[in-house]
Amino acid sequence: MEPNQLNLFSDLLPQPVTRPEMLVMDETALVRWKSQIYDYQQRARESEPLQQTALFDLTPAHCDPDSIDPFSLRLHPSEFYRLPDNDSEACLYFIIDNTLPILLYVGETKRTPSQRWKGVHDAKDYISNYISLHRKYKLDVAVVAAFWWDVPANTKSRQQLELALIQKWRSPFNKENWERWGQPFGK
Repeated sequence: MEPNQLNLFSDLLPQPVTRPEMLVMDETALVRWKSQIYDYQQRARESEPLQQTALFDLTPAHCDPDSIDPFSLRLHPSEFYRLPDNDSEACLYFIIDNTLPILLYVGETKRTPSQRWKGVHDAKDYISNYISLHRKYKLDVAVVAAFWWDVPANTKSRQQLELALIQKWRSPFNKENWERWGQPFGK
């Protein structure tokens, strides 16, 4: 640098970036949060579906969101994505805390579930944070997965079915429901 040249950056030293401390839900708030979700989902499970009034319905009966009960499906370990794949591909998948039970997340994939969940998936982080908080307070937690394989092959139809189920169950880890339940286990 030339002696007569100004140094515009002489006062700027590298400053560590501080990240705001993440607020942690206390035990009472966690139990209340889960109870509210459980109460809502039990009402959704027990309520009669609205009747279709159209002259004809082009949606196959097996794709009716009111006919799919995630809590009645066969359960798998929460780390199902580490298991060997079966031949089935496209499906809906449900992440459930089986202690109450509550449905935490609804997803769809055109690939196998393990292919969808290998690598980065935000819901894996939410689940990990959720389990960690339960362990911190020594609360029972039993996160499992369930799959519904009889899905439409068409991606748009499958995603519409996924959205209908997210709206019906108001699963708290799906972004569509963050406004309602908050995002206590997210980033």
